[in-house]
Amino acid sequence: MDAHSPQKAVSAQLSGSSWSEPLLGQDLPPNPPVPSLENSGDLRSAQASPDPVGVTSDEVELPEVKPAIVPAPAMPDRVAKVGRDQYRMQYLLAWLAFALRSFNNLNQILELTAFVASQLTDAEGGALVLFNPNGTIQLDQLHCSDLHHREQIRAEMEQIAQTLSAQEPMLKTEGSLSVKIPALEHLLDERFRQSLGPDVRLFGTPLLIRNSVQGRLYVFSRQPGYHWDERRQQLLRLVADQAGVAIENDRLTAALRRKVALEKEMEIGSYIQAQLLPQEYPQVKGIRLAARCRVASKVGGDYYDFIKIPEKSDPAASPPSSEKLAIVIGDVMGKGVPAGLLMSMTRAMVRAEALNRHSPARVLQHLNRAMYSDLEHSNRFISLFYSEYDPHSHRLCFSNAAHNPTLWWQARTREIQPLDTEGALIGLEENSHYSESCVQLQPGDVVVYYTDGYTEAANSRGERLETSGLMDAIQHAACRYDSPEDILESLFEQMDAFRGRQGSPPLTLLPPDDPELLLQDEISLRPEPVDDTTLVVLKVLPDSEPK
Repeated sequence: MDAHSPQKAVSAQLSGSSWSEPLLGQDLPPNPPVPSLENSGDLRSAQASPDPVGVTSDEVELPEVKPAIVPAPAMPDRVAKVGRDQYRMQYLLAWLAFALRSFNNLNQILELTAFVASQLTDAEGGALVLFNPNGTIQLDQLHCSDLHHREQIRAEMEQIAQTLSAQEPMLKTEGSLSVKIPALEHLLDERFRQSLGPDVRLFGTPLLIRNSVQGRLYVFSRQPGYHWDERRQQLLRLVADQAGVAIENDRLTAALRRKVALEKEMEIGSYIQAQLLPQEYPQVKGIRLAARCRVASKVGGDYYDFIKIPEKSDPAASPPSSEKLAIVIGDVMGKGVPAGLLMSMTRAMVRAEALNRHSPARVLQHLNRAMYSDLEHSNRFISLFYSEYDPHSHRLCFSNAAHNPTLWWQARTREIQPLDTEGALIGLEENSHYSESCVQLQPGDVVVYYTDGYTEAANSRGERLETSGLMDAIQHAACRYDSPEDILESLFEQMDAFRGRQGSPPLTLLPPDDPELLLQDEISLRPEPVDDTTLVVLKVLPDSEPK
């Protein structure tokens, strides 16, 4: 035991000079002398005595009568001992309470627990045995005033704990834990009693944490006249309860540290993912863009991207060729960190395929072959809609890998047409075939790319918005607003109104001014969406508007 351990500190206080201080060890004042009753006046006897001979009652002057003074009995030593024992008990419990609120090291608290338990119950030793979550039994702490036998007792108890851990895997079966624990406690008590011998009396109480037995607290004594009375039982249970509180506090503190660390990692992951999304809208002749990603958790699986694809330089071309713009939207199955990692990998591979100037169908085919093995092992799939806009011809060519069909609102007819092609999810089949198609966009047309978080939004009655609700929202916004930013804002407002809740801010694309805020827990009162929701709006500029 360390010279600076809690046991040493308390032992020094209990065995040092403090017990000779006036509060504890000062002798009581000597008993006052008891006056003799033979010569003391008594009112009753004076009144009852006959008058002296020849003297009338009128002539006799009665002596002064005083009440009898009955001396206080001397305080027995037994009463003084009870007072010292009570102070000693309060002192030990105060030490234990101080340790609970002041010590950060659980081992120090538990070491003090075994010592205080033996001192409060006037026993020669104490032991703390824990039932670990992994199913093992552990002798955690041992206090024994007999230094010659302490190591022997420790070795025997540890051997018993190891043997029972190997022979009785009852702690590992959570379903029958409440049935098997009493049998384990009884078996453990019997083994310890046999190990300590017939001259030692052993007593124990369960260590309860949230009404679940997590161990045993023991005290043992060789005193022949040692009585295990109700007072000592209550004191042992009190110390065991304090030990349970200390263990639970330590577990909760560790869990809180893990949660804070995870939250910090999630914040960093969210920031990195936000940086992977387009930081600004590309300037392309004839169109304007707007986009927003609203994640259900700090890290999401939705993905969109704008990729400028340079055309092959051909000096003979007339008019000269211009670069195309790839517009991509995808959704990784699930959400959270795994979906975010796959989203980042998908982004990199789509960019590589797009910059090789492959057709939309060929991009998806190559992407599926490259990612098939990784997605197969992760049991996840990716839906993806890939399109390319040619600013010279105003044609939008696209290919779909089982994603939600993009919706094309035509300004001339004010009708909405889904843009879709045949194709399986990325990662579903290794040799999937993907087709492609093209449409001719006209001035004023609006193209809306979306993920299923929008159409699956539900209200308080459980009704979903569905694709028809999105079409109505597009019809409403496209007829009233000219800019894609206003159309995008209107679509989110209509979704939030359908859900009966207020809107939420988009995913932050830039870090906060104070980098430390990135690592702090964020308390948000806004309701979280059920799934990630992403919208991309493409608006074809009117001919009168400058390109």
